[in-house]
Amino acid sequence: MKLTKYFSVLLLVFLFSCKDNTKNITELQAIHSSIKNEYAPDKRVELFDITFNFTDDQLILEGETTSKKAFTILLDSLKNRNLEFINNVRILPDSAVGNKQFAVARNSVINIRSNPKHSAELGTQGLLGMSLKVLDKKGDFYRIQTPDNYISWVDRGGITRMNKTDFDTWNQSKKVIFTKNFGYVYENKNNTSSVVSDITLSGLLKYISETPNFYEVAYPDNRIGFLKKDEAVIYNSWLENSITSKENIESIAKSFNGIPYLWGGTSSKGMDCSGFTKMVYLMNGFVIPRDASQQINAGKVVDKDLKFEGLEKGDLLFFGKKATEKKKQRVTHVGIWLGNGKMEFIHSSGNIHISSMDASQSNYDEFNKNRYLGSKRYLNVKDEKIINLKEKIKL
Repeated sequence: MKLTKYFSVLLLVFLFSCKDNTKNITELQAIHSSIKNEYAPDKRVELFDITFNFTDDQLILEGETTSKKAFTILLDSLKNRNLEFINNVRILPDSAVGNKQFAVARNSVINIRSNPKHSAELGTQGLLGMSLKVLDKKGDFYRIQTPDNYISWVDRGGITRMNKTDFDTWNQSKKVIFTKNFGYVYENKNNTSSVVSDITLSGLLKYISETPNFYEVAYPDNRIGFLKKDEAVIYNSWLENSITSKENIESIAKSFNGIPYLWGGTSSKGMDCSGFTKMVYLMNGFVIPRDASQQINAGKVVDKDLKFEGLEKGDLLFFGKKATEKKKQRVTHVGIWLGNGKMEFIHSSGNIHISSMDASQSNYDEFNKNRYLGSKRYLNVKDEKIINLKEKIKL
């Protein structure tokens, strides 16, 4: 009888303990969700993935984050509740990448994927000479963060990893920017039959010297090559002399006409819809958010009534599924308004081409007109999501 009573008490303690642990986890998950919504709402640009588990009545925290501030707030919440815990959370970057927490793209175009494997979805691309942060490593892949803060994975062959000193040296060095859609870096200034690599629009290489017809340049991995002067220019000179205007937005956009659509593409080899708008603004001196669903959150709202009124050349038009009582608005496509009296816009769909919102035009796009969500203006608008490269390097 006493033995039965003893086991009954143990069972009650166990059950109450389980209930308390379940309650604690539910509460902690709610706290985590609240912090994540505040400091890391978009996993494409900030990571905050923490799990809570009880093992032998011991609370264990596991996961990873790129936000020290968010994690500190979470830890303070746990301490305020007098909860003891084992902290197994990784704050990225950590020892997995050592002191080489930076990198520079070493190929004309690097493919940046959603997961650390070649078969994973293409999330975005990087261009030769692009500066990157290195956050993590898994196998032959590194988790990196691009200048627009996009976080994803690239294979080791696409980048040259650097420590802080070498990275700063690269960023502060004199650069040459490639200004044609396609071209080559040559091994010899006297013989253009030998090629070091291909190069695409906006590729950056370190300046070494020049002749009347060539720039001698260096790759981030110290390869040496030569660029034709009529295909490239000194980067700071290009940026300082570039004039950001509605007309230049249109000119750059039209220069991509016919380039094929590529999901995740942001180069002249292929672009998706937001990769296209991103490249147009990059060649006008601005770094803007990567995806259409991010781009719609930047800039100034125009055409609130969705009547294609008050729009100016260079405005971004957004398309997708409109909000309902049960579902939020979903942005899936973006284009650039041309403002030429024909209600035309240019976008990447199948390939880069011009369409119209005017039913009387031969290039009328009824499909996109029916899913129009609104427009945003980026030109002459101050927004922390729109990075002016001239201001960044303090010309």
